[in-house]
Amino acid sequence: MDVKEDVIGSAGSRSPDGIADIKSLDSDALKLAEMGYTQDMRRNFSVFSVLGVGFSLTNSWFGVSSALVTGINSGGPLLIIYGIIIIALISICVGISLSELASALPNAGGQYFWANELAPKKYANFASYLTGWFAWAGSIFTSASVALAVGSAGVGCWQLGHPDFVVAPKHVVAAYQVINVFAFIFNCWGKTLPKVASVTLYTSLVSWFVILVTVPAAAPTHQHAKFVFATFINNTGWSQSGIAFIVGLINTNWAFACLDCATHMAEEVARPEKMIPIAIMGTVAIGFITAWFYSVSLFFSVIGDFNDLVNSPTLVPILALFYAALRSTAGAIALESLIMATGIGCQIASHTWQSRLCWSFARDRGIPGHQILSKVHPTLDVPIYAHAVSCIIVAALGCLYLGSYTAFN
Repeated sequence: MDVKEDVIGSAGSRSPDGIADIKSLDSDALKLAEMGYTQDMRRNFSVFSVLGVGFSLTNSWFGVSSALVTGINSGGPLLIIYGIIIIALISICVGISLSELASALPNAGGQYFWANELAPKKYANFASYLTGWFAWAGSIFTSASVALAVGSAGVGCWQLGHPDFVVAPKHVVAAYQVINVFAFIFNCWGKTLPKVASVTLYTSLVSWFVILVTVPAAAPTHQHAKFVFATFINNTGWSQSGIAFIVGLINTNWAFACLDCATHMAEEVARPEKMIPIAIMGTVAIGFITAWFYSVSLFFSVIGDFNDLVNSPTLVPILALFYAALRSTAGAIALESLIMATGIGCQIASHTWQSRLCWSFARDRGIPGHQILSKVHPTLDVPIYAHAVSCIIVAALGCLYLGSYTAFN
């Protein structure tokens, strides 16, 4: 049996959804074969579940919540409200470019594969190699960042309920490791991942709506429009407001990061040339709507001074905002729990992302130990070794927080 027939047979035998899907999978597998690859992963994902992975990772409103302290000190409400619009416009351009490339060359390697195909032959290998390493490293640092955000939120909730408790780095690191292990376990079964992705998408949107409505409804007073749309704060140490604004854009930029996630699922969804662009642009659209209205809602609900939020003993500004608005410890913890649930979904998606990057890069022999890291477990249907190694590195990065908060960030 030649390669073409082998690919068709493999794809067809793995499709449970009837003749139409078999034809689609055959076509997808043939396109993959034309790029020089065999169909190693089952195409279990639908466009909705791929959107679930993509948006669960980007999760713009969660990103605004987690990096709120940066936005407050480097521009305040004005930075976040208008920064979201600026970064959303940039993200549309990025999303269109990613969509075009994913449509033409749907491959789990994403950017490093495209770099190898499109760069001048003289520089193609180097460009691809460098891009692959940066992409994988970026996914690992993202997982570390999300684990820290969710872990800090959990420890902050405990402190709010126990005022005598003093948050220390070791507490945050312990919570960080728990979140990392939890997300690792969820990513060990390929068959369940599409359902998990759909659930995390719903969890994020429901959590967003509950917080969007509850906080301004419960707040005893509300800020005026000038405070929300025209207040600029510069606590960065830079004398130039423009520099402070640019530095503060890290908050809104993080809220739209990782748009390439869906591209690395190209070998796990049928008709990726159509479905991946829908997932990417859908992520940008949902991200802008949720993040902008969420930010407006919260800033209208701010009680007191921003310094009270930044200097909260919980070390979680958004939790302090909830507590001030609701005047209830249980209520604030309940809302923060919704953010944590969303963050756990984000972490699961980030682990999916980093494992696919590691696996695909190893498949092209770009990583030491590629003989092992490029294997897909035949029963679990996940690149389990690539997944495990990535998670171990994330766990090691968390230990930096014990030594230096600045170094970790």
